[in-house]
Amino acid sequence: MDERRTVKVSKYLSKHLRHQPERIGLVLDAHGWTEIDALLAAAASHGFPISRAELDHVIASNDKKRFAVEGTRIRASQGHTIEVDLDLPAAEPPAYLFHGTVADRLSAIRAEGLRPMARHDVHLSPDRETATRVGARRGRPVVLSVDAGAMHRAGHVFRVSANGVWLTGAVPPEFIRFPG
Repeated sequence: MDERRTVKVSKYLSKHLRHQPERIGLVLDAHGWTEIDALLAAAASHGFPISRAELDHVIASNDKKRFAVEGTRIRASQGHTIEVDLDLPAAEPPAYLFHGTVADRLSAIRAEGLRPMARHDVHLSPDRETATRVGARRGRPVVLSVDAGAMHRAGHVFRVSANGVWLTGAVPPEFIRFPG
């Protein structure tokens, strides 16, 4: 499978497993899962056929592990804008987590902290490298350090998705360390 097709299939899956399943007649359960066969049939009936081999390749080769498979079911690991309960248990975070952004967002973040915006949770990375890649999608990246240990001690709840992304409802500004 060529790289362009891999990216196209991955974006198609993200759109329909995270944001608009109804657009192709797909039904997700309360936890975001759907049958793989139903997904493939829905995609094909809406003019975007995906073979099982292509699906398996996209899942296996995605560096961010955006999709989780459990038996005959698939779901997006996180990043939903539709209402789903990922049913992830609360977890104790490492002392620090990281968030990638761009410079023009810093004044709003200083004032309001990190908010989930259209998503259900704020996404935090376990390392600076991942946060740098996330921030670079929108321009020159700026990496913020989040004092997750202090947040946890203050009662904030954290969960970790299947692909290692840490999730929390919001990050107040007092827990954020801004660069120089």
